[in-house]
Amino acid sequence: MKKQTHFSRMKILLLLIFVPAILLAQETITGKVVIEGSGVGASFINVVEDGTSNGTATDIDGNFTLSVSSLPVNIKVFALGFAEKVVSVSSTDAITITIAESSEALDEVVVTGLATSVKRSNAANAVASVSAEELAGLTPPQTLDGALAGKFAGALITKSSGAPGGGIAVKLRGVTSINGNSQPLYIVDGVYVNNSSIAAAGLNAVSGAAGGGNASNQDNPSNRIADINPDDIESLEILKGASAAAIYGARAAAGVIIITTKKGKRGKTKISFSQDVGFNTILRARGQRNFTAATAEALGAGNGALFTAAQNNGTLVDFEDEIYGEKGFISNTSVNISGGSENTLFYAAFSNNEEDGIVKNTGYDRKSIRFNLDHDFFDKKAKLSLTTNYINSEGDRGFFNNDNTGTTIGVALSSTPPWAQLSPDANGNYPDNPFGSSNPLQTRDLITNRENVNRFIVGSSLDVKLYENDNSNLKLVLRGGVDYYELLTTAIFPEILQFQKPSNGGLNGLVATGTTENKDANYSAFLVHNYTTSNDLSFTTQAGLTKQTFSRNTIRNTTSDLIASQTNLDQGANVSVTQFRQEQEDQGFFVQEELNYQDKIIGTLGVRGDKSNNNGDANELFYYPKASAAVNLHSFDFWNIDAVNQFKIRAAYGEAGNFAPNGALFTAYTNSLIDGNVGIVVPATLGDPDITPERQKEFEVGFDASFLESRISLEFSYYNKTVDDLILQANTEPSSGFGTRFANAGNLENRGVEIALNATIVEKEDFNWSSNLIFFTNESEITKLDVAPFNLGGFGAGLGTFRIEEGKSATQIVGNDANGNLVELGDSAPDFQMTWSNNISFKDFTLSFLWHWKQGGDNINLTNLLTDFGGTSPDYDDFDVDPAGATSNGPFRIGAFRAGNATPFVEDASYLRLREIGLYYNLPSKLREQVFGKYVSNLKIGFSGNNLINVFDYNSYDPEVSNFGSNGLSTGVEVTPFPSSKRYLFHLAVDF
Repeated sequence: MKKQTHFSRMKILLLLIFVPAILLAQETITGKVVIEGSGVGASFINVVEDGTSNGTATDIDGNFTLSVSSLPVNIKVFALGFAEKVVSVSSTDAITITIAESSEALDEVVVTGLATSVKRSNAANAVASVSAEELAGLTPPQTLDGALAGKFAGALITKSSGAPGGGIAVKLRGVTSINGNSQPLYIVDGVYVNNSSIAAAGLNAVSGAAGGGNASNQDNPSNRIADINPDDIESLEILKGASAAAIYGARAAAGVIIITTKKGKRGKTKISFSQDVGFNTILRARGQRNFTAATAEALGAGNGALFTAAQNNGTLVDFEDEIYGEKGFISNTSVNISGGSENTLFYAAFSNNEEDGIVKNTGYDRKSIRFNLDHDFFDKKAKLSLTTNYINSEGDRGFFNNDNTGTTIGVALSSTPPWAQLSPDANGNYPDNPFGSSNPLQTRDLITNRENVNRFIVGSSLDVKLYENDNSNLKLVLRGGVDYYELLTTAIFPEILQFQKPSNGGLNGLVATGTTENKDANYSAFLVHNYTTSNDLSFTTQAGLTKQTFSRNTIRNTTSDLIASQTNLDQGANVSVTQFRQEQEDQGFFVQEELNYQDKIIGTLGVRGDKSNNNGDANELFYYPKASAAVNLHSFDFWNIDAVNQFKIRAAYGEAGNFAPNGALFTAYTNSLIDGNVGIVVPATLGDPDITPERQKEFEVGFDASFLESRISLEFSYYNKTVDDLILQANTEPSSGFGTRFANAGNLENRGVEIALNATIVEKEDFNWSSNLIFFTNESEITKLDVAPFNLGGFGAGLGTFRIEEGKSATQIVGNDANGNLVELGDSAPDFQMTWSNNISFKDFTLSFLWHWKQGGDNINLTNLLTDFGGTSPDYDDFDVDPAGATSNGPFRIGAFRAGNATPFVEDASYLRLREIGLYYNLPSKLREQVFGKYVSNLKIGFSGNNLINVFDYNSYDPEVSNFGSNGLSTGVEVTPFPSSKRYLFHLAVDF
């Protein structure tokens, strides 16, 4: 009885609300909403009397009927994925309203589940979005991950190498692992895309940068996400923390970047062509020491006379300019064709990107072919989507960074004075460098360090409407994807190189090749049910199964002591082979419930369960829950603040995992051969089959607000992210027979604030100005450590190193001070980051720019020390390092090194940088039609640049640097890197 009484009261209440509105309605408007280009009826489009809540929605064929109190009236038509439109209606005659599909409108949709999304205004997480225009529309980036710098809050992006196509580290909301994966998971059109960094074969066998001669991340391999062409991307969504990324479970602790590529649109076929040409130059040269005969003589007897003779003869050489002074040519060509009919959409694209480096014989070329197809069938009850991408790339990155043999170009350059004569003679013969182990010009000109990639990425999805009525529907979603690539690395060091000559202790030539075959596949199936009650309470339920397989096989062959300048692997006396194989299979499920009450209160509750053969127990399920809630206060009747047209508060919690690194679960024995007898060697590190994945837990709160009719918007988020069960490699008891062991032995916490302010400053017919300001911070702390504090990364306490210690920052840098005490010298994490972007248009001109300010964060700068040893440091004779002012910089740093004092090598890495700037001109339509007729629908020309203005006190090429590659904790260590560059580009874009 109580239930019946309740429903009776609800009926009376509904009558009281709606009957007066019905009685007052005097006019009825009928019409149809169609999609621009195709004329197809647009289903379920909102049709509302502008400025009121009086509205309806179109039916399956796009028809609608709306009652209004009087005419004329303005009707607003809008829906997700379409540009909003307002039309004036002055009669009751049937009308047709045409609306256009809009990628900008799609930016307002964010992912909430593996098969669902939600309007951004209802999202309970701070999910960052980057549009195609923001990503690559201002200035074409070298690589996708490099294009993300400064575009959203919460990311620390660091280059491992300034070489074109070089590796880049992306860290979202701080450090998420000490020894495990620290790079986000990338999903492209539903396909899990591999982003491994696989070092080239053979470089470490020459440089000795890491022990054992095996491939080393100090060789700065590229990231495989660099293969993705940024021009193909429609939008990105960045799930920065576990509260959003929990839907991806055991692989999401470092965050998730979801990429959607471009699709066709209904209507006339469109062809677009663009061509960019330009060049790059060194971002900032260090310069060279201002030598005199006396300072030259101090480098060794006779050098004073050599300096004077070269000075008199005009043969002094700026070897830094000789090596890094090239203007690398840049050419980007892109052609795409897209279109579609009522049931089929297609998009096809070809791009060719070529960029030479600022060092001769370096560069990066990438060719990409893409074809995307969408087809509706069974009267639009089913939709099939297919995405395909083939990439071929080639990169030459020279021979740089750390080495222990003095052979890399940067290290050799550090001890080479300007009077050295290193150029080849008329027959092409290079002299030995008397000031170092190698002749850097000879190394630059004769070595090969190349990687070639052939890659296929294919994804498909099938959406089928199983059931549908007025207030509920059920949909089946099937997805599958494969990412396959073959990576070939080639290193050739001819025996004629100075450091390869046996008389100089060399290997008499070395050739090394590496082949990596990688195949990843993912499959999933979901059921999604939507149900809406009579009082506009909607439920979205989804449940599904997932499976991923990962397979990698890397073989490296190295041959030394070559025969007669041969480069075949079998043409050498010493041959060695190594192989790495990895097979992994993950399975899981996902269940989620989303509730939405009239867009006022939105809640989500879900759980992901994953198991993997990469766990000690392959059948054990690990569960990753999530929960979130958002309240749109402005949607309630009590809200009466006219100046604030949106105010949403939100809170979210989630958990995500991180697998144990390779070698942590089991003790991998190696082989030995002693006097012809094969044996087994016990490694130095003990594995643990009981290790569990690292678990990230994040709580996030915040609010979103907009003011003055949405001309100003503000987003604020605070997060607290903990990582439990850190997998650490710690010292163990010597009696065990092992030096170190893997164990779940600590906890880590990150805390941060993210603020984004957007403003439409001017909005007029011929002049518009919009601006965006982003500010964010992150602080980390090791909150628990079950093993003794330990150092990692860097090169020891005498030069500066990272230290894991309870109660301290996870990125603290420690070292010995002048008294021999181990002290904290800095922290590689910045105090804060801020970006300011602007878009200004005046008539047919558009000016856009992005400033990026990184305050704080320290680097370990060892390039200075190496040039000090060589006596070539630009500031060698200055007096601004010694606190007492008694000793010049070079001798002071050398003295500090010999005393084990790391203080002079840790430097502030703050910077202010004009990351991007672009000025474009769109040819006016009248002039365009006069010149090209109706064949050209748009023509744009322009100029853009990267890193054109850089302000920093850091004493080297660029504060963004990492000797240890893109993975791991130890970014911010510098040892003679390939310098960063500025880029200048000219553009032409034509649409037909």
